[in-house]
Amino acid sequence: MTRSEKAVILARGLGTRMRKADGAAGLDKDQMAVADAGVKAMIPIGRPFLDYVLSGLADAGYTEACLVIGPEHQIVRSYYGENPPKRIQIRFAIQEKPLGTADAVLAVKDVIGEELFLVINSDNYYPVEALNGLRELGRPGIALFERDRLIAESNIPGERVQKFAVARVSLDGFLEHIYEKPSEESIRALGTPLYVSMNCWVFSPAIFRACLSISPSARGELELTDAVQYAIDALKEPFAVLTCGGPVLDLSNRSDIAAVAEKLRGINPAP
Repeated sequence: MTRSEKAVILARGLGTRMRKADGAAGLDKDQMAVADAGVKAMIPIGRPFLDYVLSGLADAGYTEACLVIGPEHQIVRSYYGENPPKRIQIRFAIQEKPLGTADAVLAVKDVIGEELFLVINSDNYYPVEALNGLRELGRPGIALFERDRLIAESNIPGERVQKFAVARVSLDGFLEHIYEKPSEESIRALGTPLYVSMNCWVFSPAIFRACLSISPSARGELELTDAVQYAIDALKEPFAVLTCGGPVLDLSNRSDIAAVAEKLRGINPAP
């Protein structure tokens, strides 16, 4: 396959943690209003956070982005209808109900066709080098981030990072297993350096079959990590691993906004 040109941004979440009032000190009224709505991608940091995400994608060479949103997310449609990006084309896909990340990926099936495509979160700002590296892979893959560096260089508290999915990588550089809720035993067995997933993938269309083949997790959602594991085990789909340094910014809670704004200071997004 050729390198990927399309990106899918998962922006359907309910923003439950962002809606909570904890950590609201120092926010302006516009930030408070968007946080109350739970639309994390549109939190204003000079510009909507999603503008920074789209600008990073354009810097990495992607030419098209599909935003997976809910039917109630008119704020996103309205903003990009009035302010269309100049360097990257935007499409929308609707996930009718928040049934999980695998279900969100299924929402783009008709948009993607038979091409490779990137999948990222709307509330994370990834290093351009990681996005470009995945684009150049020319095959399914995942960007993994060294946990200690992520804690040291990002805005994400260590106790939150310790709950992120971790990966086991083969000696020849392919993903063998991903642990969504890793136990202390599995973490010890993986050794160091320990690599975590920030939901930054390149998929082939085989992922759609995998997403259709899994059952809901214990929390009642169709999990993308379960679909990936199915693709590896049942479909024999190899995922190349791109190990990355550099920070990933995370905009999950109101208390993250000030820290993310500081990290983005001096960056002028031009999507």
